[in-house]
Amino acid sequence: MQARRMCLFWHQPCIFQLRTPADGAYFMRKRISMLLAAAAFAAGLSATSALAETIIRYGISMADIPQTTGQPDRGAGAYQFSAYTIYDPLVAWEMDVADRPGKLVPGLATEWKVDEADKTKWKFTLRKGVKFHDGSEFNADAVIWNLDKVLNEKAPQFDKRQSAQVKTRLPSVASYAKIDDSTVEITTKTVDSFFPYQMLWFLVSSPAQYEKLGKDWDKFASQPSGTGPFKLTKLVPRELAELSRNADYWDKKRLPKVDKIVLIPMPEALTRTNALLAGQVDLIETPAPDAVPQLKAAGMKIVDNVTPHVWNYHLSVLPGSPWTDIRLRKALNLAIDREAVVGLMNGLAKPAKGQVDPSSPWFGKPAFELKYDLAAAKKLVAEAGYSREKPLKTTFIIAQGGTGQMLSLPMNEFLQQSFKEIGIEIDFKVVELETLYTHWRKGAADEINAGITSNNIAYVTSDPLYAIVRFFHSGQVAPVGVNWGGYKNPKVDALIDEAKQNFDVAKQDELLAQAHAQIVDDAVLVWVVHDTNPHALSPKVKKFVQAQHWFQDLTQIGLE
Repeated sequence: MQARRMCLFWHQPCIFQLRTPADGAYFMRKRISMLLAAAAFAAGLSATSALAETIIRYGISMADIPQTTGQPDRGAGAYQFSAYTIYDPLVAWEMDVADRPGKLVPGLATEWKVDEADKTKWKFTLRKGVKFHDGSEFNADAVIWNLDKVLNEKAPQFDKRQSAQVKTRLPSVASYAKIDDSTVEITTKTVDSFFPYQMLWFLVSSPAQYEKLGKDWDKFASQPSGTGPFKLTKLVPRELAELSRNADYWDKKRLPKVDKIVLIPMPEALTRTNALLAGQVDLIETPAPDAVPQLKAAGMKIVDNVTPHVWNYHLSVLPGSPWTDIRLRKALNLAIDREAVVGLMNGLAKPAKGQVDPSSPWFGKPAFELKYDLAAAKKLVAEAGYSREKPLKTTFIIAQGGTGQMLSLPMNEFLQQSFKEIGIEIDFKVVELETLYTHWRKGAADEINAGITSNNIAYVTSDPLYAIVRFFHSGQVAPVGVNWGGYKNPKVDALIDEAKQNFDVAKQDELLAQAHAQIVDDAVLVWVVHDTNPHALSPKVKKFVQAQHWFQDLTQIGLE
């Protein structure tokens, strides 16, 4: 399946179609149903305004509502929609600040600490007095039940769908136990000073609600029960999710500022933009870049921020892949005019120099500079035995869109042409975002990825685990972790291992910077741009805090 662009110039709005007629018709039907859903809620807002009920309609860039059972699918960007709204983690992220990076803060655990006598053991002290939406009590039993839900295949409540989403996000967990009603202990496989960052991704759903619904996760999806600031009050797959304010939420600082937020999937940037201009939604993520002047002229506010996130191609370096040749990996990186990609995004991006931005303490001093040098790229390709006349041909798997993927199809087509100029012809297998995640979690060696030599998942780079460890340590080769391409470098492994065993932040930063420099010098990925996570807001939206993360707090959105 391939994508093609139906416009004449890059700075005109583009409509993308899939070459499979049935798929094209499907997306057209879906687009119409989404717009009708948005229109219906516009009418609903007028009907309820007399009751002084405040409602925000949010056009999101996903094709469907992320999984609502506790562990969302559709990547890190989904956590803001169906995770940190309905549920809470033990360890949370500070999301109510925009002028600096957030940090780890207490969630359902009031504190966590490593055992000084055995640094593989972590004790979590649980928050007392917290209730699930169904009225049942949150305690250590609930935490153990939820860990079993995603890590213990023999547990009756084990859910392979939720496990698939979070197991690779908890690579260090070896075992866990209840100490008392308000304390749990988690043992890691090795000493891992970064372990608390893994707990950001583990969310706690209600065991009592699961029992009440006949131990059926499908039923739980439409009647979920967490401890979060919102309750799910309506779910129509691929059309909408209605989140209602939980007035009894334990953290009074995070009480939602509106009564309801309605999430409406709109994977096409132009569809979202037009819906905002038509008043069918109140805010959208990732507006069509070329429409930004029109949005501003209509009184809309464009909000973006520093975002630890990189849009890349993760190359397979397994035997048989052309990318085992470092010359070709470097050539891809040198063939990209990143400023032109930023232009394609109308300035809503920043050129990448590596996995993290040069301002990061983990950037280091790589010798290989990511820059636009077509002559050098062509020379490297020629040395590897290819040219425009005798091109290297291979296949990349990409998403048709979705949160975090920016403008997937226009960007990929632009880069496809860039690579063609140096004698590398890329064919795209275009899939829905969650399908791409399935290919990604399986790893390049899995038969599902036969014939595919790169994936195009954009990566969160907010902490040491997510920026460096899980993508580049040989112990994280998929399916254990998400070192998708099978990269192995003993020097990088040693630096990461030492950093994990060190609890001094300055020393951690020094070691990670050395590891990152080596990773860039190895040209492990093709790094393109860093996202700025743009949003467009209707004038009626008066309160909106955009954190420097893919974690965002929807409780901060307000109308006054």
